[in-house]
Amino acid sequence: MSGMTRSLKALGLAIVLGSVAGPALGASAAAIAAMPIEQAATELSPNQFVWKDTGSSEPVSIVISLLEQRAFVYRGSTMIAATTISSGKDGKDTPLGTYPILQKNAVHKSSLYDDASMPFMQRLTWDGIAIHAGRNPGFPASHGCIRVPLGFAKQLFGVTTLGTTVTVTDDFEGGMVPEPPVPDQETAIANLRQSVSLDQ
Repeated sequence: MSGMTRSLKALGLAIVLGSVAGPALGASAAAIAAMPIEQAATELSPNQFVWKDTGSSEPVSIVISLLEQRAFVYRGSTMIAATTISSGKDGKDTPLGTYPILQKNAVHKSSLYDDASMPFMQRLTWDGIAIHAGRNPGFPASHGCIRVPLGFAKQLFGVTTLGTTVTVTDDFEGGMVPEPPVPDQETAIANLRQSVSLDQ
């Protein structure tokens, strides 16, 4: 492990680079690590993330910006992490709304798509929408799920709980303090009905 990597880990920072080299990569890991997190979030290339968690006891919430193809993680009103994502492609759009995390499974296989691996899966709806590690090409390419880099998925899995709120929106600008999440009533009712049916 390099001295820089050890220093970043000691500060609670993490950045993952994709396999693309050269100008297409954007800002270097060192440059991103030195930026305020709100600025770093705008400089990320596909498969990059930044993580600057203070480890406070404030509740975690997540905002997914479909417009920016980014996920932002907050403790209270403080941004602690950001990553590039790949959301649902045309015809398989990721649904907008505010969702509680319903289920977590670190080693998950899709029941809809040929046992496809979905590491660090965090379920948002009972009909198959989740956040999980997966291919992150820099544009919408999934069947509706929110794919994130593996390292980010693992760290996110460690700070969330069942009920952590995830807001999926198409009009969020990174760096803004999110409004307190209000669960979508229709989504909440559908999830409650599904939970009841599973218990019977």
